[in-house]
Amino acid sequence: MTHALIIGGGIAGATTALSLDKAGISSTVYEAYPVGADDAGAFLVLFHNGLEALRTIGAHQAVLGVSFPAERVEMMAHTGDSMGERPVSGGGAEGGAGVLGPRTLRRATLYRALHDEVARRGVSIEHGKRLVTAGTAPDGRVSAHFADGTRAEGDLLVGADGLHSATRTLIDPQAPAPRHTGQITVCGYAPRVAPEAAPAPGTYRMIQGKRAFLGCTMAPDGEVWWFANTPGGELDREQLATAEPGQDARWRDHVHGLFADDASPAADIVRASAEGTVATNAYDLARTPVWSRDSMVLLGDAAHAAAPNAAQGASMAIEDAVVLAKCLRDLPTVGEAFACFESLRRERVEAVVARSARLNDKVVPRPAERQEGRSRQEESGSDWLLGYRIDWDSPVTPSTA
Repeated sequence: MTHALIIGGGIAGATTALSLDKAGISSTVYEAYPVGADDAGAFLVLFHNGLEALRTIGAHQAVLGVSFPAERVEMMAHTGDSMGERPVSGGGAEGGAGVLGPRTLRRATLYRALHDEVARRGVSIEHGKRLVTAGTAPDGRVSAHFADGTRAEGDLLVGADGLHSATRTLIDPQAPAPRHTGQITVCGYAPRVAPEAAPAPGTYRMIQGKRAFLGCTMAPDGEVWWFANTPGGELDREQLATAEPGQDARWRDHVHGLFADDASPAADIVRASAEGTVATNAYDLARTPVWSRDSMVLLGDAAHAAAPNAAQGASMAIEDAVVLAKCLRDLPTVGEAFACFESLRRERVEAVVARSARLNDKVVPRPAERQEGRSRQEESGSDWLLGYRIDWDSPVTPSTA
């Protein structure tokens, strides 16, 4: 029976384990961190395409119970004037009743929900396993060596180890590094926002400020969850830290200052925030030329990373995991499966990275010569993004791509 070594126990790694289990392929997940989830204080949105991919492998219920929905998007100017409201469409002919809409939840909550589902299905997750090197033997078997001196062997290795992937450079030593986008993303939680400043229930409010961009939504308990995309150069871990007393207030005050001169409610929302504000660097990775070598392959942020502006990072990783599992299930060799996986995914994920970069440019303007043209897919609207569906039962063949 084929056995996979999954490097990375985040959203991409856990979903890969669930997808492979659905395909009848065993795996072990190796997570570098001893316990817990990275970016524990941040939150994210899973849109229709990511949730539908989870439904494909029977994992969506684990997420629905720990998240909350929204049905509308409201755009607002820095003046406080509404620029219109629209429903959040599921995209495509399959939109409408029965299609899972966007859900908001903390990143750590999604991490725990997926890990609980992985454990429920009997897949092993080993913590404290930081990959150092890996290689493929002549018979195609792959071995992974970890910093604690242990090693593991399998039939293939999946690099789901995120933006700063060790697997990426093992597959291709010349692989490009992630690019800092000139943006710092700050997330916070405001439990006591005045009613006139808070977004309506079930609404994502997006505020284009004069100096930064803020998005917010209201949780079922009335707390307003907000994120701000702010201009700023790359910072080290110590500069980003918010765990020590007063450090999260420093970031809250910084974001408040960016909106203080606007007439929108953004500054009031940020000022009302309690403890728990977190700040992260924003990166992207427009193109990784080599996704696989021998019995090793990349997916998720390890292969393609979008700036957070389009809120599609988690959904793209989930889609990747499901498509890779289908390819491994149906094609006779690992090499054929990897090649088909890449051909099915590369154009889509690189279009998402480009779209996110264009949204990022609204926060951090770039010279005209560096602006990318609109993609053929984007010109056709959002159906290509949110309407994407994976048919688990349709077989993958060499001609599928």
